[in-house]
Amino acid sequence: MHIVLGLLGSIITILYLLDRLGIDIGGLNPFYWYRRRAFARKYGSDPIYSVEDPIHIAALLVIGAAKLDGDLTAQEKSSAREQFENVFSLDARGASDLFGSAAHLLAAPQLLEEQLQKLADRSASRLSPGQTESLVDMMTTVIAADGEPTAMQSAFVEDVRSRLTKPATKEGSWS
Repeated sequence: MHIVLGLLGSIITILYLLDRLGIDIGGLNPFYWYRRRAFARKYGSDPIYSVEDPIHIAALLVIGAAKLDGDLTAQEKSSAREQFENVFSLDARGASDLFGSAAHLLAAPQLLEEQLQKLADRSASRLSPGQTESLVDMMTTVIAADGEPTAMQSAFVEDVRSRLTKPATKEGSWS
């Protein structure tokens, strides 16, 4: 017991002397370290993955599908805003704001397809089957606004449909 007390006394003395010399020992606090790591992880992550509202998720996927073949055309922009107004029951200002925020979050075109696939995987539990079908219909309408959709866009829409569609559960006595 006297060895443990001597060891603790030595550690406390060393820490006190380091503090008096001006060396910051606050980094040794495990709670401070955890908060700092959590903040760094949140600050360094992609803001697309922090979206939780189904309406914003749908807007990101719709705009992202339209941006897969390049920049958005005027027809795709107006079609997206019209879909947001009709499907989400937004006014013109709200639809424009939703479009602007989704387009801003999808600003890096080189990462677009990877971001959208990860977003679809993460949001599968947040969307109901009705919302999924509505989302796929909106995506199809927007990408077809400027003519025939490209093969990449069509494949992406089918990929989103398969990722977001929940498997049918077999009704039985144990389910």
